[in-house]
Amino acid sequence: MKAVSVKNASMHFGDFTAVQDVSFDVGEGEFITLLGPSGCGKTTLLKMISGFLQPSSGIIEIGGKDVTHVPPERRDTAMCFQSYALFPHLSVADNLQFGLKQKRLLTAERKQRLQDVATKLDLTAQLDKLPNQLSGGQQQRVALGRALTMRPSVVLFDEPLSNLDAKLRDSVRMEIRKIQRDYNLAAIYVTHDQGEALAMSDRILIMNNGRIEQAGTPHEIYGTPNTSFVADFIGDANILDAEVIGEEGAGRWRLGTQIGELIAASAAPPVAKTLKVCWRPEKAQFGPGTENTITADITHRAFQGNYTDLFVMIASAPQRVQWRDNAVGLADSLTMHIRPEDIIFLEAIA
Repeated sequence: MKAVSVKNASMHFGDFTAVQDVSFDVGEGEFITLLGPSGCGKTTLLKMISGFLQPSSGIIEIGGKDVTHVPPERRDTAMCFQSYALFPHLSVADNLQFGLKQKRLLTAERKQRLQDVATKLDLTAQLDKLPNQLSGGQQQRVALGRALTMRPSVVLFDEPLSNLDAKLRDSVRMEIRKIQRDYNLAAIYVTHDQGEALAMSDRILIMNNGRIEQAGTPHEIYGTPNTSFVADFIGDANILDAEVIGEEGAGRWRLGTQIGELIAASAAPPVAKTLKVCWRPEKAQFGPGTENTITADITHRAFQGNYTDLFVMIASAPQRVQWRDNAVGLADSLTMHIRPEDIIFLEAIA
C-alpha cells in the first residue's frame, strides 16, 4: 500500500501559484526528499500533506484514504519543524508525552511509549530537563521523539536541521535515518541542502517554480540530470550550449560547443539538434586522451582539503575541474580530456 499519494495537487494564493499540478507517491518505509531553492513550493506542499493548508485542487491520500479535507489532528501524520516547537516550560518527558495526553491515552500506555522512544533516541538521562538545558541536537531528538510517540505512519520534516552547525547536522541526519528505518516510517523531508538530500533519501523530488522538475534516486538525480536546473542545483556542473553535428554510430554523437568539438556517448539520443549538455568537474581526466582532449588555462585555485577546485578557461568558456593530487604542483595551464560517456544530454535550447 502507498503511505502517501499526492494527485494533481495545486495551491494558489490569489494570482500566485505556489504549487502547480504535483503528483507523486510515497511507499511504506520510504524516505522521500523535496529539494529545491527557497520559494519553489516545497514547504507549501508539505503543509498541504499535513493538512495545515487545503489544496486549491487535487487529492491527498494517506494510507489509501482521501484526507484532502481532513484536519491535521485526524491525519496519521506527525511533523518535525525547523524551530523544534518545544514547550519551554515543560520537561523533556512532558514534551514527549504532550500529544499522548491530548489523545487521553492511559497512563501505562503513555509511560511505555515514552520509555521506548527515550531509549531509542538516547534521551533517558534528559527526561527531567527543560529544553533550554539541552544542546541543539538533543532538542531535535526531542522534537523527533514527540512525533514518534504518536506512532504515525508518516513523518513530515520541514528543514529540521537548518539551525544546527555542520558537524552536528551530519550526526543528527544519520540518527533520523536510522530511527525512520527502525520504525519503518514513511518520511517526507523538506530541505534546500543538496548534501542532506543525497545522503538521506531513497528518492529525491527536485522542485522548481512549484513543479517537480525531476524525480529519482540520488544516483539518478546526480548522474543523469534531465535539465540544466537540476544539473546545476545538485552538485557542480559545467553546462554548455551544444549543436549536434553528426551521429558517429553506436550511441555516439559529435557536438559543437563553446570549448570545441566533443564526442558524447549516451544510450538515449539528444532531445534536439541544439541543446544543453553538461559534465561534472570531478570527471576531468588529466593528460591527453584518445578523444575530447582539451587545453585549459587556470584562472583561480581553491584548496578544499582532499582536492583543489580549479577554475579554468577553455577557449572563451569558464569551466571548473577538480584536481585530486594535491601533492603534485600545477602550472598555469593543463591538458585534460573528458570521456564521451561523462557528457550528459540535457534539455533542448528553445
